[in-house]
Amino acid sequence: MIIAIANQKGGVGKTTTAINLAAGMAHKGFKTLLVDLDPQANTTISFADPRELHASMFDVLVDGLPLGEVILPTSVPGLHLAPARIALAKLETALVGELDAPFRLKDRLAKLEIPFDYIIIDTPPTLGLATVNAMVAASHLLIPIQSSYFALEGTDDLLETVEKVKSRANPDLQILGVLITLHDRRTLLARDTLEQIAQVFGPKLFKTVISRSVRLEESPAYRASIFEHAPESSGALEYYALCEEVLARV
Repeated sequence: MIIAIANQKGGVGKTTTAINLAAGMAHKGFKTLLVDLDPQANTTISFADPRELHASMFDVLVDGLPLGEVILPTSVPGLHLAPARIALAKLETALVGELDAPFRLKDRLAKLEIPFDYIIIDTPPTLGLATVNAMVAASHLLIPIQSSYFALEGTDDLLETVEKVKSRANPDLQILGVLITLHDRRTLLARDTLEQIAQVFGPKLFKTVISRSVRLEESPAYRASIFEHAPESSGALEYYALCEEVLARV
């Protein structure tokens, strides 16, 4: 099962969701791979020091380095990381004119000899080549949307890209669900936004809502998922509930 987490808007909780969904699956006993395709490498920084990496997903996608050679264990039993570095910002330039550019990740995953139950892919806040590679490789797409006034801005572009990928490169791609993140239950605006998103996406909207949380924001600084950093927090309980919903849907 390969789940890409994508939304071209920044600051919507993509990386937080990727880290904690992957860690949650590992805690449930599933062997899980977390793939970082974001040049900012925030997912990678949460588990490793990018300066100490000998190679990254850039080397895999551009130079053909076997994916298995960059995968690292993490502090979470059962969770492994395919790290990113800033070099990924040059991905489109490096692969310009390459006919197989959108299929690089799919091809590398197909050749991976290490079996994983779940592969979670974190993407950059763009609809560029890295995100397209994630969608082409994935079986499912999870879309995090921040609970804010401009929540649905740009969603049409994302869904259009999904349809283009489905029509050509990956007809089996399914939208697993839409996840409300950074939700402040105290405000009327947040509640109104949630209702608006529910009207647009209907049953695709996860019942789980991820609340705005200091514990979630600070956990990457401790190089830990929310389950290690604050296992009794609301963030841990909500991401655990998300894992349950994902398992039920797939």
